[in-house]
Amino acid sequence: MIPYKDENPTHHVPWVTYSLIILNVLVWVLVQGMGTQPALVESVCRFGAIPGALLGAAQDWTGAAGYCPPVSQGWFNVISSMFMHGGWLHLIGNMWFLWIFADNIEDALRPFRFIVFYLLGGIAAVAAQMAADPGSMVPMVGASGAIGGIMGAYARLYPRVPVHIAIILGYFVMRRTIPAVWMLGIWLALQALSAFATIGAGQQGGIAFWAHIGGFVAGFLLIRLFHIPRTIPGREV
Repeated sequence: MIPYKDENPTHHVPWVTYSLIILNVLVWVLVQGMGTQPALVESVCRFGAIPGALLGAAQDWTGAAGYCPPVSQGWFNVISSMFMHGGWLHLIGNMWFLWIFADNIEDALRPFRFIVFYLLGGIAAVAAQMAADPGSMVPMVGASGAIGGIMGAYARLYPRVPVHIAIILGYFVMRRTIPAVWMLGIWLALQALSAFATIGAGQQGGIAFWAHIGGFVAGFLLIRLFHIPRTIPGREV
């Protein structure tokens, strides 16, 4: 299920959203070598967030995704990890969801509050994954936790906005239009099912489902603290 358009026009140019997309792409190109080695591994190990190292709960670096040597970890890694990605599909998927949903949240919050809100969503995502597996030595990377916060905010502010989705079934693609709250609710349910399926699986690489959930819940709850309702002809934002 892939969203490709929403019917929710903005009233201001989302410069921060554009800048975040550009920044993530630049980091991928200049720091991560577009996924080539050794730049990819070095960037993930150096700038990713490793729960066990950050919390001091584990010192066994052999579990760090099988390739990380001992590296210095600090709380800066919580922020830097939001701008690292593990592959082309990881980057493209995250930037696509950011493109679809973030412009309206920036429109509602305006630039400065939006930046703070985005970073807090990412921090909450990392915290959720660390709480779920505090001894993990697997580096966490990706903007998806912060984007989860954006999606949580969207579900609360614009639940009835039509979202156009593509459902891919093998060689067949079906197009449907459903309310945002349904699309985002299904996405959250899939993350929860996948997260619970990983319980007891031990340290493994892959998708940080608890981070997605943590970001979404944080965004859903925090948006009311950041959002100042303003009436624009035809709707309230």
